Amino acid sequence: MIVQALSFYVFAAVLIVSGVLVVANRNPVYSVLFLILTFFNAAGLFVLLGAEFLAMMLVVVYVGAVAVLFLFVVMMLDINFAELRQGFVRYAGIGAVVGIVLVAEIIFVVSSGAMSPAAGALGGSPMPAGVTNTEALGNILYTDYFYLFQAAGVVLLIAMIGAIVLTHREREGVRRQRIAAQLARDRRSVEIKKVPTGTGI
Repeated sequence: MIVQALSFYVFAAVLIVSGVLVVANRNPVYSVLFLILTFFNAAGLFVLLGAEFLAMMLVVVYVGAVAVLFLFVVMMLDINFAELRQGFVRYAGIGAVVGIVLVAEIIFVVSSGAMSPAAGALGGSPMPAGVTNTEALGNILYTDYFYLFQAAGVVLLIAMIGAIVLTHREREGVRRQRIAAQLARDRRSVEIKKVPTGTGI
């Protein structure tokens, strides 16, 4: 019990510190790295709660795909972050209001006792004996919420097709590769010249 409590405090402390550093860091690459650290510590908290499937999904999906994609995008694109920060002062008031509302909602939920252990007994059914967390989640997902699960897959498929269509649309000034035209060319379109050593063309 002491080891679990100590692990919880370690994971929670590192998660809070890394979450603050994600927002406060000036270097976007370091922010993404701290975001990955935040995801790992959140996965550790899920493991302590007995939700191994959620911990695995957090590591595989968010750390393995989303956060790494953010890191590659930030490192490869030439983004002018100084220009992006110019609108910080203009939107600081709206951000402060939204932050205060979120903090007030969290305080209200915690103070009302909605997160107490007794609140979990008000809804849902207890997990049957001998059924793992992943199996129970799969049973609910593919029975009670099967149609919603399929609808979410259709929405993601449409979003993926839309992204591909937007990427391949015809734009002026952009030269596209035409494989058929390249294969149709004969060898007369290429001229081979023998250049003596030490001289130019």
